[in-house]
Amino acid sequence: MSKKTARLTAEEVEALVHAGDPGSDPVEIRRLEFAELADEPSKAPGPETPVAFLWDIPMAVEVVLGTTELAVRDVLQVQSGTVIELDRAYGELVDVYLNGRIVARGEVVLAGEQFGVKIKEILVSSENVADESPSVDSVLPE
Repeated sequence: MSKKTARLTAEEVEALVHAGDPGSDPVEIRRLEFAELADEPSKAPGPETPVAFLWDIPMAVEVVLGTTELAVRDVLQVQSGTVIELDRAYGELVDVYLNGRIVARGEVVLAGEQFGVKIKEILVSSENVADESPSVDSVLPE
């Protein structure tokens, strides 16, 4: 954003000062002075960390048990009870994706009557994130 400044000539200032009604007081013109800013930012109410406002944003978490490739004729023959072989062995870690990007690996567990994933490996570090987006590293909580 470029900053343009316009300067008035002495004649323009004089015309503005005397532009009021006849007999009105002249306008006082003086240089504006700003107070010095403190070195430390004030503790204003708000988020506890620079990224706290992001905590409530929903993200898509996907867990991929495995993948395979099938021809169209094979997909059309899939019925209830059909077993599709995946590229993973039983007990192998599953991939955990966050918004379409692999971020971790884990093992499938039962949580009550639901399936869950126990994280075993984190694949994304703050250094990896910083390499892709230099401005992100400075706001990640330590």
